[in-house]
Amino acid sequence: MKFAAAASALALSMLGLWTPAAQACSKPVRVAMMAWPPYFYAGDLGSAVGGDVEIMQAIFKEAGCKLEIGEEVPRKRRLAMFMAGELDMIPGSSDTPERREYAWFSKPYRNETVSFFTLPAKLERYRDVRGFEDVLNRRITLLSLNSGWFGPAYEQYIVRLREAKLSSTFEGFAQGLVMLSKERGELIMADHATLLTEAARLKMDLTPLPHNISHAPVHMMFNKKTVPEADVSLLDAAAERLEARGVLKQIRRNYGMQ
Repeated sequence: MKFAAAASALALSMLGLWTPAAQACSKPVRVAMMAWPPYFYAGDLGSAVGGDVEIMQAIFKEAGCKLEIGEEVPRKRRLAMFMAGELDMIPGSSDTPERREYAWFSKPYRNETVSFFTLPAKLERYRDVRGFEDVLNRRITLLSLNSGWFGPAYEQYIVRLREAKLSSTFEGFAQGLVMLSKERGELIMADHATLLTEAARLKMDLTPLPHNISHAPVHMMFNKKTVPEADVSLLDAAAERLEARGVLKQIRRNYGMQ
């Protein structure tokens, strides 16, 4: 009987359907629902859907680990919960030296492009805007998310933009687009795919400027207080196997991710 059980386990392992319990993560990983289409948002039935969700689910299943998705919370509160140890992971995160003080980072699982957008009628006026220095020098009002990492150039200029009263922030993408339509800002800055998805949902015309602000990899960010580094390594190994089989590439292709 022991031999038969071992043979059965070996067969399942070869099919990729079974992971030995000794290799599973030490605990379920808690993450909060997001309002971040097309990556992570609540579908029509209330369950989490999107490109990041499918990638995470595939990685966790491959690793034999459990992903627990809780209720949606605002972005700033989500980070506060993470810092307090109430959340174990935040997806779609940039790896920075400051964050490495309190977080582990998975290997990158997709790239994120951040762009400036404006209303179509204003495109010719701002077509040649290449970055934050142009925004500051030309005194162009800018809308951006109220938290997050958008690259070193943003960190360099955001304080000066605020001091010049050229910066306003929003919590949700729909709120930001409404602010743009009401001319609370001339430009809006955010993830390229997300703003286009949200504008399409709102049936709003939106035009990206030709020059991207940043194009960089994003990661799953794990809480050092609650997640052992060994669990992150286990998930990274699972992601590598899926990349080798083309599984994650296909998910990214399905959602138009680069």
